[in-house]
Amino acid sequence: MELLWLWIPVLGSLMLVDYVWTLPIDPDQWPRPEDEELAEDYLRRFYNLNPGDKGRVSGRIIRSTSAVEEKIREMQNFFGLRETGRLDHHTLDVMREPRCGVPDVENFSFYPGKPKWRNPTITYTIAKYTQDMKRADVEKSFRSALKMWSDAAPLTFNKVNHGKADIVFSFARRTHGDFFPFDGPRGVLAHAFQPGEGLGGDVHFDEDETWTAGMQGYSLFAVAAHELGHSLGLIHSRDPSAIMYPNYRHGSSTQSSLSKDDVLGIQTLYGKPTGKVETQPAPKKCDPNFSFDAAATIGNEIVFFKDRHMWMRTTKTTYWNRLRESLRSTYLPSISSPVDAAYDIPAKGVAYIFTGHKYWVVQQLKMKSHAGSIYEYGFSARVRQVDAAVHVSEKGKTLFFTGELYYRYDERSKRMDPGFPRLIQKDWPGVPKRVDAAFKLHGSIFLLSGPKSYQYDFRNNKVVKVISANSWLGC
Repeated sequence: MELLWLWIPVLGSLMLVDYVWTLPIDPDQWPRPEDEELAEDYLRRFYNLNPGDKGRVSGRIIRSTSAVEEKIREMQNFFGLRETGRLDHHTLDVMREPRCGVPDVENFSFYPGKPKWRNPTITYTIAKYTQDMKRADVEKSFRSALKMWSDAAPLTFNKVNHGKADIVFSFARRTHGDFFPFDGPRGVLAHAFQPGEGLGGDVHFDEDETWTAGMQGYSLFAVAAHELGHSLGLIHSRDPSAIMYPNYRHGSSTQSSLSKDDVLGIQTLYGKPTGKVETQPAPKKCDPNFSFDAAATIGNEIVFFKDRHMWMRTTKTTYWNRLRESLRSTYLPSISSPVDAAYDIPAKGVAYIFTGHKYWVVQQLKMKSHAGSIYEYGFSARVRQVDAAVHVSEKGKTLFFTGELYYRYDERSKRMDPGFPRLIQKDWPGVPKRVDAAFKLHGSIFLLSGPKSYQYDFRNNKVVKVISANSWLGC
């Protein structure tokens, strides 16, 4: 359990760090002094890097290389990065992402038990509102965040306007009276305290951020849902799909339910809710705004992914209307995170499933699969996930879509083609600038973007048909 009470900031400035690596590094790639300073501050705040762990070399006080490397490896392991013990670009990129101010390491030696609220009826109040949003929108964001947890555990949250409350929400800038000052825009977005007296359970948001109920700025609902997990006694999760993942995910503003990891955590502390509660609601597939997370033609079936659900539709014309629906865990037991992209190579008899910065090699549904890093493909450090992927067997190429760009990967040489990435809208006329999912069928590439499906003739380089995306599900 992370113990915020014990993470008192170190006073005074820290000296620049000299890192001595065991592997040769190109001088141009050597971490800059500002990178070293950022890394030391990050490891001190979130991975308990001991400021007293120093050595003396050539009359200069430096930090022990082994201690620094150990903490970097610990951080890389937590985020699923390659454990080099060095400040590579991928590691620094993760360190720069906006996140929660609660550390990622737990220290059980000070607490023999897991702290939690003894009374299942928990009170809360809003001590100070943000100037970025209407009060009604702030209150609605908090109610929605609280409901996610009360749906999964036997907890009731009551708002009080006067007197003492268990959980106090407030917005503040910089130093605000709890020994954990905020750092201005980006960086730490908010922090919370574990259940207990005094500050216990309270949630503080950095007012230097731009808070919103929509898609711009930072979603107050998403950040509040995460911080409330700490207020209830949960630590950070390594699962990128979990509410309790420490780094801010822009897609989390639309996440409607807890992940399996979140549910297991809260129910370990408080038990299951009384009565039957649906923690994995089926997506409303025939909603006019319905969109897919990923799609791929695997064997003789087109497989569509949305949240924790998947649909399989046969490509055989005699059984074209046959559609099966299932939870993703039934057919892909090794993959606990939402699927971002997928593609298959029929000649190899394997499919590749992408979740965050990982990919999974699937040889057979319902069987265990093994994972790798998307950076093995040669993606730049800026790419944190793949939005869509499709393999064109005639060319021996796999196309990856991420943001407004796309990459072309040569499956034979195992390298990205030179000249990529390129803009989607420049090379794919008639296709929106962002692609959610893609698959190849009967000589065409189908690109799914929002509620629309675009049939693309890649030989003649043009869109030949546009239909509703959920038409593939019989809607």
